[in-house]
Amino acid sequence: MLIGLGLITLALELISIATRPVVQAAGVKVLFASLTGDSGLDMLVGAFLTILCYSSLAVVLFCGALASAGVVSIHVALALVLGANLGSGVSALLTTSGNNQPGKRVTLGNLLSRLLGCLIALPLLGQAEELLALVDQEPQRLIVNFHLLFNVALAVLLLGATAPLARLCEKVLPGRNTGDSQVTPRHLDTAALSTPALALSNAAREVLRIGDRIEQMLDNMLRVLRTNDAKLATATCRIDNEVDDLYTAIKLYLTRISLEALDERDGQRWTEIISLTINLEHAGDIIERILLDTKDKKIAHNLMFSEAGMQEIAEMHARLVANLRLGLSVFLNGDLKSAQALMAEKANFRELERKYARTHLQRVAVQTAESIETSSLHLDVISELKRLNSLFCATAYPVLEQAGVLNRSRRKEDDVPAVSTTVRAAQH
Repeated sequence: MLIGLGLITLALELISIATRPVVQAAGVKVLFASLTGDSGLDMLVGAFLTILCYSSLAVVLFCGALASAGVVSIHVALALVLGANLGSGVSALLTTSGNNQPGKRVTLGNLLSRLLGCLIALPLLGQAEELLALVDQEPQRLIVNFHLLFNVALAVLLLGATAPLARLCEKVLPGRNTGDSQVTPRHLDTAALSTPALALSNAAREVLRIGDRIEQMLDNMLRVLRTNDAKLATATCRIDNEVDDLYTAIKLYLTRISLEALDERDGQRWTEIISLTINLEHAGDIIERILLDTKDKKIAHNLMFSEAGMQEIAEMHARLVANLRLGLSVFLNGDLKSAQALMAEKANFRELERKYARTHLQRVAVQTAESIETSSLHLDVISELKRLNSLFCATAYPVLEQAGVLNRSRRKEDDVPAVSTTVRAAQH
């Protein structure tokens, strides 16, 4: 932390040093000397500079340097600082223009709060200048202190108004909590389609985004099973829509790659990517089904798992998340030892599911109330966790097959679809 603060301080000092030659330039002096003290206009100029620089703090330090050099008055510099704060809100909103609705709402709320703060502070600049001069009259420090005071005062002012502001943002940008439209893919560059190897790399990176969303769904699912949080269950089910959107985008992107242009290695990679994409999409559907069953069978009746049963589910969940991460690592690196470890984990997980099914039935037999009330759901959950684990472990098969160590008879018994099956599914 101390190193980080030191680097930030050093960066700010370097910005201050870098702005000094600019402040002394004749053109800059003429340009900023034309600011006659119209606070509204000065604020707009500050906002425009911030959008161009994409850094409100850099503009604030620049304004401090201008005031120290006597290029602009303190009053003008304070108006420019207000504009810097407003411009940072505009920049954030422009940056999230391609995001889903929640991201847009956050930046819209940030912009509206800054706009409100600027409108309140604009007529009070004279009083702010007098007040801050009592603390420190040095122009550059006075400007920085004003920037700090403005943001602290704005945070305190709006602390109790976040709920109304959130409702306003939802009215301006309505839609589902996870976005009305499809999640925008980040890595599926159509210009790369003419270079199959690059296009496959882009698709693989996008698949990892699905993996991140699945891990988030898994984490939320455990919280729902523990706490009966119906709102979180509903929100997590909506994440599956994002998974479906990314799945569709990747599938369509891969179908645009000319299979004739792929050599044997790239063709195998194409199959691995589409197979993992299908498996992760299927995993999202399974998690959604678990959550819907939990709402119907457990939350609606205010039931809870037994303490021992919840501990067993939590242990299976921890191993499941670890296997998801290991599976994604195998997908990226193709490491044989990791693939073998993943297959060993699959066998261990299968045995763990059988063990915990037996211990649950033992609790039912001794009349444990929570176990009896949630028996059906409990057995369904641990069975679905095993299915999820099988989907995550499937990334090991191509690596083991290429190394010639895949157990053929064991492969036929697995409940994960064969590669040829998943490819046919993707083509439809």
